[in-house]
Amino acid sequence: MVSHNEHSYDPRRTGSWLICKTCGTQFPTHDKNKVTTCLICDDPRQYVPPSGQSFTSLDELRSTGEHENIFTPIPGDPKGRFVGINTQPKVAIGQRAILVQTAEGNVLWDCITLLDNETIKKIKGLGGLKAIVVSHPHYYSTHLEWARAFDCPVYLAAEDEEWLTQHDARQVFITDVETEVFGTKVLKLGGHFPGSLVMLYEGRLLIADTFLATPSGLGDWSTDAVGAARERPRGMSSFSFMWSYPNMIPLAPDALEQMWAILKNYEFGSTHGAFPGIDIVKTPEEMKRRVLESMQIQIRHSGHEEHAMLK
Repeated sequence: MVSHNEHSYDPRRTGSWLICKTCGTQFPTHDKNKVTTCLICDDPRQYVPPSGQSFTSLDELRSTGEHENIFTPIPGDPKGRFVGINTQPKVAIGQRAILVQTAEGNVLWDCITLLDNETIKKIKGLGGLKAIVVSHPHYYSTHLEWARAFDCPVYLAAEDEEWLTQHDARQVFITDVETEVFGTKVLKLGGHFPGSLVMLYEGRLLIADTFLATPSGLGDWSTDAVGAARERPRGMSSFSFMWSYPNMIPLAPDALEQMWAILKNYEFGSTHGAFPGIDIVKTPEEMKRRVLESMQIQIRHSGHEEHAMLK
């Protein structure tokens, strides 16, 4: 871990800094002899691909002209206050950031690696950023580049500080279960990482992959193949709760119980995950029922039939 004094945005200074090709995390050096592995990908939640560890840089990503950030309205938001930002073709993990436009200013939920002049121009045209909130270390990416470019703080869970590759005065460490950030509520659920976060704003829950929508959660059972109405089959999960998603290691039942103890106190009518296309929009009653049922399904099928969550 390297500490740096606060700097203003200067792509000439940071453009050659190394970025892990697998997870998109930026390291504050261009010297490949100083950074030979990625601490994020060496953590058992992540992985190094069969091709081995490799690095790129923002200079390289920008210079090829192959990648651009696409701005897409989030489903279920008729007022247009939520905009997904996703790099195409995919860079690193491929997650999206979500621009949340509140009455107190714009907040960026999560972060992506690519930051270029066009992205800065578009976001400033929408009012800039008051803050950035990053759900967990897999999406730390180039968050300090973004914070410097928009001269704003970036909120991170205090429990996950050990996975940072840089320190800066703009980083704000969240210690409470609930934190207000410019009109949004940031909730610390833990589980996937000790400090894994979700964000709630006007009934929409941004979940990153603190928990993740499943194919059966996204499926449409409203009609059958000939158009007749039908009900969704019982016992279908809508979400998975994993310690490691790429390595398919589930969270233990007690971790789910701790997450539910917090989340049950809040109302939300939709969930919006880390990747495009995994949005679920229902009624608040249906959404909370689906979260609880999904937790119970995971607990039951992992052999814990007597766990308190099933009662």
